[in-house]
Amino acid sequence: VFHQPPLSWQFMTPHPIAWALSTDVGYDLRAADLAAGGQGAPITPLADWVMFRHVSEHRTVINLGGFCNITRLPAHEHVRLLTGGDVCACNQVLDRMARALLDQPFDRDGAHAMRGTVVATAMNDLVKQLNNQADAGRSLGTGDELGEWAGRHELDNVDDALRTACAAIATVIIQHAAPADRLLLAGGGVRNRALVLEINQRAGVPVVVTDDLGFPATLREASAMAILGALCQDRTPITVPKITGVLKAPVSGVWILP
Repeated sequence: VFHQPPLSWQFMTPHPIAWALSTDVGYDLRAADLAAGGQGAPITPLADWVMFRHVSEHRTVINLGGFCNITRLPAHEHVRLLTGGDVCACNQVLDRMARALLDQPFDRDGAHAMRGTVVATAMNDLVKQLNNQADAGRSLGTGDELGEWAGRHELDNVDDALRTACAAIATVIIQHAAPADRLLLAGGGVRNRALVLEINQRAGVPVVVTDDLGFPATLREASAMAILGALCQDRTPITVPKITGVLKAPVSGVWILP
């Protein structure tokens, strides 16, 4: 709802979950990092390291959510070299376009975008806007960055507009995901075939969806939260100083004990 470190306001009522499942519930995992001087985000890189690290392959985990964030996994067991961060708006832009242009909540499977053609001038302009967003390190946004872009480039063909947006987002993601030996895609955006295709065309390295590694892409974030909860329960810090900017990662989590 609001995020301006060290303050952050997120809706969560854990008591019904604890009551219904008769189990301990850990929540508010960002607060301790924020209090200690960090940004509290991204919060999933350590869980990505647990799930996807490889001893000889540099991997970048790309979460295609409302905003795209990435985790760069070193090609060894040294967690201290783990890096990552937020990149740019992703599904937030594409879904807003679908609502405005298709009167649909999203472009199912990227079907309209797959029929479209990339308009280079419009794509390059959106790339600049998304890169400005990435350089500013924004972790939250409203999607309003799309309005000005759409006004400047009145693309009559809806399919072209959606494909162009996919291409711009893919371009920015690849710029920030490199270098890597393999890219791992997760998040709801993996269902957008046009977005995945545009990423593949720009990657220069193998691209796989995490389903191929045994982790359903649409459940990657839920799996990550379960891992972070277990680490908090063991009183192991879950945030990474190089990523959130915290000086020393604290133990996180607030607990409801039924």
